[in-house]
Order: sequence, then C-alpha cells, then structure tokens
Amino acid sequence: MTGPAATPLPAGPAEPPPILSARGLGRVLPGDPPVALVTGVDLDIRPGRFVTVIGPSGCGKSSLLYLLGLLDRPTMGTLTLDGADTGGMSGDARARARLRRFGFVFQFHFLLGEFSALDNVLLPIRRLGALAPAAARARAMALLEMMGLADQAAKTPDRMSGGQRQRVAIARALANDPALVLGDEPTGNLDSQNSARVVEILRALAHDEGRAVVCVTHDGDIAAAADTRIHMRDGRIERID
Repeated sequence: MTGPAATPLPAGPAEPPPILSARGLGRVLPGDPPVALVTGVDLDIRPGRFVTVIGPSGCGKSSLLYLLGLLDRPTMGTLTLDGADTGGMSGDARARARLRRFGFVFQFHFLLGEFSALDNVLLPIRRLGALAPAAARARAMALLEMMGLADQAAKTPDRMSGGQRQRVAIARALANDPALVLGDEPTGNLDSQNSARVVEILRALAHDEGRAVVCVTHDGDIAAAADTRIHMRDGRIERID
C-alpha cells in the first residue's frame, strides 16, 4: 500500500526576463599589441535589481558600462536589448534606443550651465518628442519634486550645491522613463551625506519602481547597498555575488 502523494512545494516567483543580456561580450582596441578592455563577459541585467560593478582602477568597469549602455560597440560577443540583438543597429538606432531605454548618471553631472534645472531635465524629453510641451513640463517638474528639488527648478547649476546638481542629473536620467539607469561613479564627487542620499535614490529606482540600476563604483557604501556585486579584474568578471 502506498502512502499519500507528496505535496509539491510552491514555486517561487519567476524571475523577470532580462532587459540586457551579454554573451562573450568584449572590446579590444587595435594596436601593437592590441589592448583588451573587456573580454568574455556573460551577464543578464534584470528589472528591479540594483547592481554594482566593482574592482581595481583600470580593470574594465567603465568600459563594460559603456558597452552595456550602447555608448561603445563591442568587438566580440553579443548584446541583446529586450531580446533583440544590438549588433546590427545603426548609429541612429542605437542613439534612439539610448534615449528611450537608458538613463545615464556620471560622476560629474554634465548639466548645461546656462539652463535652469527644469530646462536641463526637459532636454531629453524634448529630444525624444513623445510628449506635448505642457505634458513635458509637468513630467520634468514631477521628477524634480521627486528629488526634493521643486523649489530649485528655476536655478542654474552654479546656484546649486553639488548634491542638488547630482539629483538634477538623476532627474534628467529619468526624463524618458528608462528601463535601465546606468551610473559611472555617481557619488564620486559628493560628500558622505549626499552620497548616502544618492544611494537611497538608486535603490528606490530599482526596488520601488522596478528599473534595472547598474553602477560602477569605488564607493563601499554603494557596493554594500547593492543586490548584486560584479567583481572585475583585468577586463573579465572575476565573480558575482
């Protein structure tokens, strides 16, 4: 006589499909000898995850980020965005994909000094051209308000603190509602208090808004706050934890 059938364990939540998938991804600069910036990277970037890329200076962290963000073209391997191979994209198609799907935050904010905070955030919205002027302005103001900067909207960058400028840069990165936010040392020019605030914002973008957030960093606090840490050395992924 057989006993009762075992009750199957409930299935865990299925992982969402990756937004970006790299397979054997790499970039080598020609020369004598050639210089390998990134080699043999296999990686999936999924929504709702806060990922950091860490490692010693010169190990290929920023080079990998520029490949993932379609800023540089790989010389080996494949990179798919939303399941579509990016290898055959024209320059215009890559620029359009960056404008629609990516937001970028760098160590230096790169705000236009002659423009107000509001106009800086409006720039990518106007460039994409998907919103009417009133809706574009409302979107930009909502993002500044989300960053706690509604009262700074009319100010130019030279009248703002470093932390405020970086938050304007994050608002600008979110202007076209990107699926991915890529940061290259986004706290590298900030004091500890403003760094902590930026880390909090980046975590919220992943956990509360479901975006994929990938940051290159030397900042131990950012690395500690991440869901996933990619350790790089000599252009390769050493381990992921």
